[in-house]
Amino acid sequence: MRSIWAGVISFGLVVIPVKLYTATEQRDVSFRQVHREDGGRIQFKRVCSIDGQEVPYSDVAKGYELATGDVVVLTDDDLKDLPLATAHRIDVQHFAPSGQLDPILANKAYYLEPEPAGVRAYMLFRDALERSGRVAVAKVAIRQREALAAVRVRDGVLVLETLLWPDEVRTPDFKFLDEDVEVRSQELKMAASLIDTMTEDFDPGAYKDAYRDALEKLVQAKIEGNELVRPAPGISAEKPGGPADLTETLRASVAAAKANRAKDSGEPGDGKAAPAKRSSSRRKASA
Repeated sequence: MRSIWAGVISFGLVVIPVKLYTATEQRDVSFRQVHREDGGRIQFKRVCSIDGQEVPYSDVAKGYELATGDVVVLTDDDLKDLPLATAHRIDVQHFAPSGQLDPILANKAYYLEPEPAGVRAYMLFRDALERSGRVAVAKVAIRQREALAAVRVRDGVLVLETLLWPDEVRTPDFKFLDEDVEVRSQELKMAASLIDTMTEDFDPGAYKDAYRDALEKLVQAKIEGNELVRPAPGISAEKPGGPADLTETLRASVAAAKANRAKDSGEPGDGKAAPAKRSSSRRKASA
C-alpha cells in the first residue's frame, strides 16, 4: 500500500506522527467505453462551451455559478490562502461512546501507520482508546477539504473514518410517516419471533459478490471463445497528443504502409526473398 497523507494525531499535548492509507477498495470488473464496431477507446475532451475549443488542464479553474448565470472564478492562488488548520493534523476534539455515531455519517475509512519515532505513543493511544470503549472525534483535511472524522481501533490498527457533516445528511420526508397505521400486538410479537429465529453472528466472509463472479465468468468465456476485437493502432489515449506524437504516429504509419505494399507486390524489402503472395481470404484469416 502507498500512503496518501502524512501528518500527526494531536490531542492535548500529545503528538503522534502517522501516515494515512486507504483502507478499502472497490473490487469490481473494470470496463472502458469503446466503439462497438472496432473496439477503439472513447476519448473525452475538455471543451469550452463558448468558443468550442479544447482547454488544456492548466487553464481549468473552479467556477461558482450564481443564479443570475454569472460565474465566480476561483484559482489555485485564491484557494491556497484559505485557512486550513488541519492540513497535516488529525485534531482530536473529544472522545465519545462509539454507539453514539450514527452509521449514516460514515464516509471513507483509512488506516493509520505510526512513523518510527511515534510507535510507542501510537501503541499507548491505541490501547487506551480500545479499553475505553470510545472513539476519538476529530477534524482532518484530506485533499484540501476539511472533514469530521472518528478514530477507532480495528485489528490492532488505528482507523480514521471520515464522516459527513450533519447538514450533508438528508432529512427523510415521506408521506407514510404522517399516516396513522395500526400495528397489532400479535403481529409485532410474530415479527419479533421471526427476527429472533433468524438472528446469528455476522460473518462477512460468508458472503460474496455473485454478480461480479458471473461477470468475470462471462468475460472469460468470451476470451476462450476467441470473441475478441483487436483495435487498429492509433494515437494512444494514455499520452497527450502533440506535434511530436503525431509525427511519430505518421512516420510509423508510412513505414507500415510501405511494408504492406512491398509484401503484396512480392518486392524484396530487406534483401530476403519475398514470401509467396497469399490469397485475400488467407490474408484476411491470418489478420
